[in-house]
Amino acid sequence: MDASTMRTERLRSHRLTAPARTVADTARHMLATQAQEFWGGRWAVAQRTQGAPSMRDVDAAFDRGEIVRSWTMRGTIHLIPAEDLSWVLSITADRQHRQMATVRRNEAIDDAELDRTEAATRAALQGGNRLTRKELAEVWEAAGVSTAKQRGYHLLVAMSLRGVVCQGPVVPRAEGPTREQYLVLTEEWIREPVTPADPLAELFVRYIAAHGPAGARDFAWWTSLPLGVSRQAAEAASDRLKVVAAAPEPMYLVDRPAPRRLATAPEVVALPPFEEYYISYVDRTVPCAPEFLDAIGPAMNGMVRPILVARGEVVGVWTHSLAVGRHTDDPVPELFAPGAATDAEVAASLDRYREFVTG
Repeated sequence: MDASTMRTERLRSHRLTAPARTVADTARHMLATQAQEFWGGRWAVAQRTQGAPSMRDVDAAFDRGEIVRSWTMRGTIHLIPAEDLSWVLSITADRQHRQMATVRRNEAIDDAELDRTEAATRAALQGGNRLTRKELAEVWEAAGVSTAKQRGYHLLVAMSLRGVVCQGPVVPRAEGPTREQYLVLTEEWIREPVTPADPLAELFVRYIAAHGPAGARDFAWWTSLPLGVSRQAAEAASDRLKVVAAAPEPMYLVDRPAPRRLATAPEVVALPPFEEYYISYVDRTVPCAPEFLDAIGPAMNGMVRPILVARGEVVGVWTHSLAVGRHTDDPVPELFAPGAATDAEVAASLDRYREFVTG
């Protein structure tokens, strides 16, 4: 399969040319959408949804309990359907705990400290209570658990990986788009969790459905699971997949009709930081020319910049601020090479974002 065909198929798998009906449907299709930049995760699902939903529309899905955010894989926050959080963590949480062991030792966070934190968290949140991160940190301090330096962050990650809390309804912000969510008890907020018959196979199928064509190495990167486990997942899911390229390793699509492309889908799109279309693969030169990779990231600080994609190829980056009083400012594009997209196409892609963030 050549790169052009792969980009075409991935655009459809990512719902960038075949948008889903609702925000919840998009989230369910994507399963886990990288969202440590809260606005970016919301824009990612809005771009993949019919009818040009606004940020308020995505926030309403959080408030209804359809979607949540948590550290689902790679030590990174993702937006995920509420119903899927627990079973995904059943696969990925242990590895994340192990990857964070050294940091926790350095912060003097042991199992006893985590147990004290969990007890205080449950006591504070039970009965449908919800707290901001600052308020929950105050609860921990009152319980004798220090949140100094980076301890508060690592305690929150640990509580999330234990499945005690998740980030649910949004915290209102009068001056502009909200940047924060309330923390809630997972078992109370998520009323109808699902459990697939074979969670590992389901995770592989859901990854391929939203990212294919892709292979076991891509899945290993996306989940941070060992390559051997990733190949086991591919084998377990083989009856639900089709091989579309065999060398150097199998590349898969799901073995069912692909989402129907929308004839009016824009050919140029402005996508968020840490965009799944770019970051979710071992080889990022499929969507982006090698000479432009450094301009996107990950940079030394781990940041991956928002990107402009024209007909499947990354052709530039863009910037925008959600600071108070600046969220209505015009986004600023930076094309890598002239002629990759017209001024009108770039302007239209950024106008869609502006309508999303101000709507």
